[in-house]
Amino acid sequence: MVFLSFSRKENTEEESLLVEHTYDGSVDRYGNPAIRNKTGRWGMGFLVLVNQGLATMAFFGVGVNLVLFLTRVIGQDNAEAANNVSTWLGTVYLFSLVGAYLSDSYWGRFKTCAIFQAIFILPKGCGDEQTPCDSHSSLHVSLFYVSLYMVALGNGGYQPNIATFGADQFDEEHPQESVSKISFFSYFYLSFNLGSLLSNTILAYYEDKGKWTLGFSASTGAAIMALLLYFKATPYYRHFKQQDDPFARFFEVFGVAIKKRKAHVPLEVDELYEEDAEAYFDTRCRMISHTHGFKFLDKAAVITSYDGSQDKLLDNQNEKRLCTVTQVEEVKCILRLLPIWLCTIMYSVVYTQMASLFVVQGAEMKTTIGSIHIPPATMSSFDVLSVAACIYFHSHVLNPLVIKLRKKGLTELERMGMGLIFGILSMIVAGIVEIYRLKYATENCTDCDSRYASSLNILWQIPQFVLVGASEVYMFVPQLEFYNGQAPEGLRSFGSALYTLSMSLGNYASIMIVNIVMKMTTRDNMPGWIPQELNNGHLEQFYFLLAFLTTVDFGVFLYYAKAYKYVEWSVKDCKDINYV
Repeated sequence: MVFLSFSRKENTEEESLLVEHTYDGSVDRYGNPAIRNKTGRWGMGFLVLVNQGLATMAFFGVGVNLVLFLTRVIGQDNAEAANNVSTWLGTVYLFSLVGAYLSDSYWGRFKTCAIFQAIFILPKGCGDEQTPCDSHSSLHVSLFYVSLYMVALGNGGYQPNIATFGADQFDEEHPQESVSKISFFSYFYLSFNLGSLLSNTILAYYEDKGKWTLGFSASTGAAIMALLLYFKATPYYRHFKQQDDPFARFFEVFGVAIKKRKAHVPLEVDELYEEDAEAYFDTRCRMISHTHGFKFLDKAAVITSYDGSQDKLLDNQNEKRLCTVTQVEEVKCILRLLPIWLCTIMYSVVYTQMASLFVVQGAEMKTTIGSIHIPPATMSSFDVLSVAACIYFHSHVLNPLVIKLRKKGLTELERMGMGLIFGILSMIVAGIVEIYRLKYATENCTDCDSRYASSLNILWQIPQFVLVGASEVYMFVPQLEFYNGQAPEGLRSFGSALYTLSMSLGNYASIMIVNIVMKMTTRDNMPGWIPQELNNGHLEQFYFLLAFLTTVDFGVFLYYAKAYKYVEWSVKDCKDINYV
């Protein structure tokens, strides 16, 4: 299926020269069909990857040592600072819904990414000479929180759109570009981790030394550079024309189906209302094939009466009494995604431990090798290295092997299942490490270094970080692919936001589980599983509890993954449409 057109600029002999356009309905910045060799592809995809890496470095440059900033500079205690960090991170991911809504309904992905990146760099914050953060005045603290949550708004609104916008640069209807689009998501997540690696090492080192101005200035510089690079390639991006408000379309189906609840759904699909393929040309030039699930919603596409000519329907769409099959199927797509999405929240609880209890655990271990000190937070570097290694292994070893054995690679749902398994293993290994950490506790050891709560070296944490990294590759990357491929075009930013929203709920769920566990295990004057003095607790029991809960979640995931029906895009008749 190839769409061709004549050049519009001149009416000379050049009109005979055929220009190849993209097949998927993407357009250039002027709204004209995108020319394949002048827009998008890896040139723009690579620029988006660099933009993501710099923006991630800027964001984590603020967040990586935020708990230290709150305790050392603002003067909060550990518990208050930890709760504020968790709340802030949860809010960051919640703001992704704001960005997704504005992108899908009003601004489009390009403009949304640009605006929220600008918001991201606007707050100057505190930590410089003009706004000394060591002041405890209510004004300075208020300025700090305003700046902090503007960063949350900017990054939260930017994240769900930049991944989808980057994927827009590849034509999924083109054989070569469709393969590149799948690879893009892996490299996108790798760039995210490389950006966080720079923050977790270089910036974390300077901020840990109290050089907050230097660290925050570097974050601001990275954010500005990311924005400038983003705008530099404006003429060469591919876009998709804005549709009607997709959220209004979504809820309209429910409203119409309820109004027509007494209507009889015909046995033949052709008797349901659908527009011709050419009617979809201005948006996506793709219809969604009818499916048999959620039969009640099909009532919204039932034609209830005619005026006798068999051409003009009495059901007037302006009166919101008739929806197309494609519109109904858009709703079904989202409803089928929700059970899968709910199963990812428990994984996000597991992932959250890497930035919280893994660090607490590492701080209670021997953190030196000779004269070299290893800050517990920098152990996440092994997670990033694991991500890079697993992406390479999957792309060049595992997936090609699977293709040889069964003629197709691992599906997104199969890889997500593998991610849950790796997550379970990471919690089991972390629990085993904690058992040995307690075994080598120094409180009853006369020959041990009293500086450490345990003589077990922090490098014993490497396996659990490596397993978390592997789980990310097989959970987060296929999530991006899955939501982008299965969500309707008008709701693809919302689909990407589901990924970040699961992270938000994972943070809140982790807080809830910790509070419940501590309440139940501190009865009768017991210290609980996660006390202030970790040697008096049983952190391993908490890890094993998360492994058990994730195992249960894995069983539920298998049930819904097996029952899931992938979207079938109908492209019939589109091949006959020419760009003129």
